[in-house]
Amino acid sequence: MYFQLRQLILWPRRGGEPRIVKFEPGMVNVISGASKTGKSSVIPIIDYCLGSERCAIPVGVIRENCSWFGVLIDTVEGQKLLARREPGELKSSGEMFFLEAPEIDPPSEIQSKNQNVEYVKAVLNRLAGLSNLQFEPGTEDRFKFRPSFRDLMAFLFQPQNVVANPDVMFFKADTTEHREKLKTIFPYVLGVVSPELLQARHELDRIQRILRRKESELRARQDSGATWQREGFAWVRLAIEYGLLPSDTTVPLDWPSTVDLLRAALRSDFRSATPSLASMDVIMSRLAVLRAAESQLGIDLSHSRQRLHELRRLDESSDTYGDGLRIQRARLGLSTWIRDLSTAQPAAVLEPSEAGRARIDQLCETLEGIELRLRSHPNVAESLGRETLRQREATDGVLGELAGVRQEIRTLEGKSEEARKVTTRGEEVSRFLGRLQEALRLYEAADTSSGLSGEIADLKAQVSRLAAFVSEHEISRRLENALGSVQDISSRLIPQLDGEWPDAPIRLIIQDLTVKVIRGTRDDYLWEIGSGANWLAYHVALTLALQGYFLRMPHHPVPALLIYDQPSQVYFPARRTAAVAASESDPKWKHEDIVAVRKVFSLFNHVIGRTDGRMQIIVLDHADEEVWGQLENVHLVEEWRGKGLVPSTWYQSPQ
Repeated sequence: MYFQLRQLILWPRRGGEPRIVKFEPGMVNVISGASKTGKSSVIPIIDYCLGSERCAIPVGVIRENCSWFGVLIDTVEGQKLLARREPGELKSSGEMFFLEAPEIDPPSEIQSKNQNVEYVKAVLNRLAGLSNLQFEPGTEDRFKFRPSFRDLMAFLFQPQNVVANPDVMFFKADTTEHREKLKTIFPYVLGVVSPELLQARHELDRIQRILRRKESELRARQDSGATWQREGFAWVRLAIEYGLLPSDTTVPLDWPSTVDLLRAALRSDFRSATPSLASMDVIMSRLAVLRAAESQLGIDLSHSRQRLHELRRLDESSDTYGDGLRIQRARLGLSTWIRDLSTAQPAAVLEPSEAGRARIDQLCETLEGIELRLRSHPNVAESLGRETLRQREATDGVLGELAGVRQEIRTLEGKSEEARKVTTRGEEVSRFLGRLQEALRLYEAADTSSGLSGEIADLKAQVSRLAAFVSEHEISRRLENALGSVQDISSRLIPQLDGEWPDAPIRLIIQDLTVKVIRGTRDDYLWEIGSGANWLAYHVALTLALQGYFLRMPHHPVPALLIYDQPSQVYFPARRTAAVAASESDPKWKHEDIVAVRKVFSLFNHVIGRTDGRMQIIVLDHADEEVWGQLENVHLVEEWRGKGLVPSTWYQSPQ
């Protein structure tokens, strides 16, 4: 992302011309100066103007004498002025003054706001081309919310408390909120998780929700069809009893033939239908079969309930057994401590007799046996759980079959009794045919499961395709490749710095937001390595390597801007001798310190030269031109010795 700082602007609280610090694009911009001149306030001011939630600009001279803070930036759309009001007693101010044009001349005074901080954040998100989709669809985890321009500040700023910190590698990564969000966005900024992949995740979630709804609808239709089919077999027998079908009609076992018989019954002449003994026998014989089935299913249900009861009791006994083992282990745990104490060298605190030692060994062996039984106990509990689940499923199946049989018995018993009332035969048959006609109509209207099955098949194919695209395994593979590229770039930079192991590559560890130094068979985290020179070297190498990786990717969202505050602090101040130091107003550098810090500036100069003006580096440091002078791409912005960021006329009383 082309995003370079042109001006840092302070508007005075009590009138007068604004203080403007000008920077050069595509250069290493250096502000050199003494302590307490405002150098370390530059990063908080820029961060505040870019929409930070909290104003971290130091209280005192700067906050008391400035009414607005602003930055003028170059973008692909032209220049943009972002100014934000000094918050006073508040944590921050949401009032902002925003201008955009091909070229902007900052106003000498800001009377009032014309935008708010949320609008400016939205503009910056758009400039960066960030996706507006969450990392996980439908998540309530704020760390998984959409990427924001504010998240990218971790890759821009290296303030004084971070630039050589062994425990913190990135800006604000010492707070949980920023740390967790940074872990989330890292695959995104490395190009592993693209906006297209985020869109595919959301599309996959949407299709999966539709698929679950369609599958639920299909199951409901199938369950409804199964219920209707059970009733349909009984209706065929009733049609035979009513004389709508011949008495010698065989009730089929397949559903299509049953539907054909019901349609034939609907077409028959019900006025000529008369009941017969044979037709009634069909009902009676079916009832006998159903009652026998009901009896057998009742027996099966009783057995299943008994098994479930026994499994429950066995599970309770297993828990009691496990608790007993843990109590024994707790009581016997002292034995190992006594044994270790008695065998301690050079002089044992406790020296038991031979019999006592044998007893202690016996207790330790018993403890080992209990530990072995405790390790096997979870497997027993898991087996009991699986068996209980299987038995519950079997019981539910028996209950379902029993309910179906009893429903058919109720239907046949009620209708067969009424069938004997010959005097009301015509009316009953008419009602039966009316219900049958409506049931067949509803069945045919609802029998669209084949079309629904086709829709489900299409949805499953889409899910399979999208799942392959958003595969976590594939993302992990691409992430490893990206980290390998960053490692390759940093490996070429480290030898140019003052690190202790110039040939040892470093590996970015996203989960810990730090680096490991790879030395042969040994890998050491940054916090395990000593020397501020090493910490500085790895901070500089990694931040430059990440920017180099970002610049390889077209339209990358991270601004090609790096700001370092006091990178020389691990060397400065180092006086030549105590005698000489006593006579000097400013500390002098040891020769080797100058060489080491110049390596840092030389690397900045080299990187800027390789990026053809697409990148900007700003350095705030004590070091003067003795250290970084005569480097082609290094530009002195201002030297703050005897003056500072805030003009003295803003806070000194006139004489």
